[in-house]
Amino acid sequence: MKGSKQETTLSEKDALQDLLDCEKLLMNYYAAALTEGSCKPFRKEILKHYTMHADTQFQVFEQMLSRGYYEVQPAAKMLIDQNAEKFSKVQKQIAAS
Repeated sequence: MKGSKQETTLSEKDALQDLLDCEKLLMNYYAAALTEGSCKPFRKEILKHYTMHADTQFQVFEQMLSRGYYEVQPAAKMLIDQNAEKFSKVQKQIAAS
């Protein structure tokens, strides 16, 4: 089909964003497989792949961050403290039940 193929070139930012999205999606699939796995060898293999993709996802994130393609807003200390307190309360409730 001559003439029907369209050439598309992704910018570096778009390519990295696409890779980051794919790695996140793969991690979701592996997490689902891990929770559904019923035998240890299968779960071990899935966990190995999950960890590998988590590492890759973080490497891509770091590359995006270093190039200014991904902006991270630091959380306010008050917000961190509030969430830590909430988490602590929930842990105590779970432990008490």
